[in-house]
Amino acid sequence: MHTPVLSIRSLASSIALLALWSAPAWAQWTKIPETAPRTTDGTPNLSAPAPRLPNGKPDLSGLWAGPAGRYVQNLAADLKPGEVPYAPWAKALVDERAGGARERENPTANCLPAGVPRINVVPPPWKIVQSDGVIVILYESGNLWRQIFMDGREPVRDPNPSWMGYSVGRWEGDTLMVETTGFNGKAWLDQRGNPTTEALRVTERFRRRDFGHMDMQITIDDPKAYTRPWAVTLPVILQTGTELFENVCENNRDLEHLP
Repeated sequence: MHTPVLSIRSLASSIALLALWSAPAWAQWTKIPETAPRTTDGTPNLSAPAPRLPNGKPDLSGLWAGPAGRYVQNLAADLKPGEVPYAPWAKALVDERAGGARERENPTANCLPAGVPRINVVPPPWKIVQSDGVIVILYESGNLWRQIFMDGREPVRDPNPSWMGYSVGRWEGDTLMVETTGFNGKAWLDQRGNPTTEALRVTERFRRRDFGHMDMQITIDDPKAYTRPWAVTLPVILQTGTELFENVCENNRDLEHLP
């Protein structure tokens, strides 16, 4: 279960944000249908086989939560020092941001979207709604959404720049591969302040290992900010017995106190 954020006083502080989400769970629905298989003691069996659709493709539908905590702070937390291939200007900028000197510029502190892929690892969960031609992801964070088109269309060469980008997907065996482009270059990859530019291309690979666990590989390809692509693989866990909450960033009074 998870807790709604009715008034987020500071999205810039990851500690405060995680504290909000560790509070006792609230509820907004009763008699929520439970689709997860059960163990002998009646608890959801998250290790059961992953479901499939009638066409044989993996069914990724459900409410999922990415790994918060360390990855909210630093998307590259599992990489060794030096493994993020910064361009010189990007390294200087992230070092300055990491010290907190420019925290007021953090987009989420200004009630702006987290962007892709950051929105996958912030504490609120997200729901995958799957069909043959399009896969929709509904994000509790900021009440945002994405459409991942599976019908062969391609983004235009010069799209209107956006926070969430334009996503197309295809199946590689049992893995959903999603490519997203068309960003505005304003998003931070994480709390540390790893930067992006309008040249960013994000590739996500979703592989449902069993009923309750999914691997999410994220590849960052931004030739203006990084000298080569780099990737991380993060775990995602199915959330049962709950639903998305309305989550609106408003009344952020901490902004005036940030550096």
